[in-house]
Amino acid sequence: MKRNVAIVAGGDSSEMVISLKSADGLYSFIDKERYNLYIAIVKRGEWAVKLSNGAYAPIDKNDFSFIENGQIKHFDFAYITIHGTPGEDGRLQGYFDMIGMPYSSCGMLASAVTFNKFVCTNYLRSFGIKVADSIHLFKGQTINTDEAVSRLGLPIFVKPNDGGSSFGVTKVKEASQLESAITKAFGEGREVIMESFISGTEVTCGCYKIKGKEEIFPVTEVVTTNEFFDFGAKYKGEVQEITPARIPAEWSARVQQEASTIYDILGAKGIIRIDFIIEANGEPKMLEVNTTPGMTSTSFIPQQVRAAGLDIKDVLTEIIENEFN
Repeated sequence: MKRNVAIVAGGDSSEMVISLKSADGLYSFIDKERYNLYIAIVKRGEWAVKLSNGAYAPIDKNDFSFIENGQIKHFDFAYITIHGTPGEDGRLQGYFDMIGMPYSSCGMLASAVTFNKFVCTNYLRSFGIKVADSIHLFKGQTINTDEAVSRLGLPIFVKPNDGGSSFGVTKVKEASQLESAITKAFGEGREVIMESFISGTEVTCGCYKIKGKEEIFPVTEVVTTNEFFDFGAKYKGEVQEITPARIPAEWSARVQQEASTIYDILGAKGIIRIDFIIEANGEPKMLEVNTTPGMTSTSFIPQQVRAAGLDIKDVLTEIIENEFN
């Protein structure tokens, strides 16, 4: 009997539109001969499953079931592709743990840790992972501009501490811009992180590990003429994404090893993607960890899967079946 798989998308943040694109990508990738696929929209005030006739059926939050053609249907597996809360910060993972639903991504703790950029970078720093220096603010807190510049230098990246897709991010080049950048970042959440600028080559590397097997994908080089890898670069084509990256083989190997190490430190699960800046001496510094990376046809992970000579359908089948082995 075919398993029922929910592709869980939506969320409560500005990243919802990207999540829905990833859901469409996953729907096209996952093996429909093997699984019954449904897209489930989870957002504040609305949990619903899209049915084959285009209508939506409400989800019973007691067990994540729904009614189709007069019959109660249960899911066997949830593929989480929410970028932002509640699917990337551990909340949805905790819910699925409580009802006993297998799912694709990292567990509750790893998701919560990686979603909080300041916590994640400082946690990984304690294991010897190289990261940028940073300052953290809760909403209502302030910092003297001169102090911030003294500690971090210029430029400074100011961004929401618990968001993604480059919403609310500013590259601050002059001290006079700092206050407005902090206000902008607080528009996306209740925490802000300020990070020192790292000069070098931006790259990203995806990986996954299942029982008896691990796949560390080829490294992608990220090249943009924009100030940084912002929303326009990510989603409007204002970027070159080159896989494999045009860097020395030893640099690629070092990034891949670092990605694998971080995966193990976090106790990660499913596919994750880790962003780095490689400095001129070849040393990678980690920027952030993505535990629900984008899954459109042009996203980094599908690119890297193709470059590795793998079939994305087979990769996703492995992710799903690993939870039942």
